[in-house]
Amino acid sequence: MGEILLGILDVYTKKIYLCDIKINIMKTVSLKIDDSIFGETEKILAQIKKPRNRYINEAIEFYNKFHRKQILEKKLKKESGIVKADSMSVLKDFEEIDYAD
Repeated sequence: MGEILLGILDVYTKKIYLCDIKINIMKTVSLKIDDSIFGETEKILAQIKKPRNRYINEAIEFYNKFHRKQILEKKLKKESGIVKADSMSVLKDFEEIDYAD
């Protein structure tokens, strides 16, 4: 019987179970929505069968991505303008160099 028990324990000790546990801590937000937006949202939610909370979370996530892209674009335009001015200055300096020497 001891051998059978050791065999069973051996089987169980060779198996390793891994699980990825993700804990989302949610914040509660109270917001006021225009009646027209709320009504339209409720109609859409009824058709797509999605919880209001999930829908609003996805909408905010989408809007955040949109604004992050706009902020990055504005930053890149500003920085490329600075680089452009420096590049033009360097180009002018190279044009003034006399390579015949």
